[in-house]
Amino acid sequence: MPVKIGIPRALLYYNYFPLWNGFFKALGIEVKVSSRTTKAVLDKGVKQAVDDACLPVKLFFGHVIDLRDSGVDFLFIPRMVSVERKAYICPKFLGLPDMVRHNIPDLPQIIDVTVNMSRNEKNLFKALAGAGKQLGKSGFAIRKAFKRGIEEQERFHRLNRLGFLPHESIEQMENGLLDQNFPPNLSREMTIALVGHGYNIYDQYISMNLIEKLRQMGVNVVTPDNLVDDLIEERSGELPKRMFWTLGKRMIGSAFHFMRSDHIDGIIHVASFGCGPDSFTGEIIERHLRRKRRVPLLNLTIDEHTGEAGVITRLEAFVDMIQWRRAAQ
Repeated sequence: MPVKIGIPRALLYYNYFPLWNGFFKALGIEVKVSSRTTKAVLDKGVKQAVDDACLPVKLFFGHVIDLRDSGVDFLFIPRMVSVERKAYICPKFLGLPDMVRHNIPDLPQIIDVTVNMSRNEKNLFKALAGAGKQLGKSGFAIRKAFKRGIEEQERFHRLNRLGFLPHESIEQMENGLLDQNFPPNLSREMTIALVGHGYNIYDQYISMNLIEKLRQMGVNVVTPDNLVDDLIEERSGELPKRMFWTLGKRMIGSAFHFMRSDHIDGIIHVASFGCGPDSFTGEIIERHLRRKRRVPLLNLTIDEHTGEAGVITRLEAFVDMIQWRRAAQ
């Protein structure tokens, strides 16, 4: 039987799963992704996580438990320090493997290679090579698998630029439907930009299926993942100082772009309760919006206690307000 490695369907899964999946499969490793989020998965994570953890980290714990119970041989939980030069990921990501080890019992072996590209972008290969060596693979096989992983990641980005959202792009790639189905946004009249961390807005359970609810209301949904990185970097340069949090910079840069676009009718900012960077990111977006252009903005803060009925009411009111605003112009 092939070795089975588990990847939690949480946090940076929505950013880098095609890379990881392509790499491990090319090494002949079976990749097992945790189940889709349910109340049971979240409740298990809340029970095991530290009290001050944010909702996405609690959910990550739940997905780790799901993989543990499924009988995988390894867990892939990389220590994400930086994914670009002179910028960093949230500090909680740095300690994620340690938090998991010390709070969840009876785990399989964790592969926790460090990804730190703040000074050298070649560190990504070094990190995945370390994972390959732990799995007993040769240097030649690792280099070949890394190339395959990069190709899959580039294909993923192309699908996102076509208008698919990351979870849809992953589904397209997994089902072998590459580029055959048109993105589901093309026929609607209103477009709303959904700005937030991928692990908040693409997880159907904790986002309360926000994207599908908007589409049912006749709304196109675009997110930062539909934009090219250079554009986001350029727009984030409007800040007085360069932001050194990669994910926050992506949200701010994309929000600044959406404010300028004549095709965007409104912006929804989704944040996690208890997330420090999210709190000031939302404030920066709101202040910039007031100065530059009066695009309607809705701030949604979510945690494990957020009620679906309240979210639906706010969405309906926001969409109605945009429609009235357009009718009055």
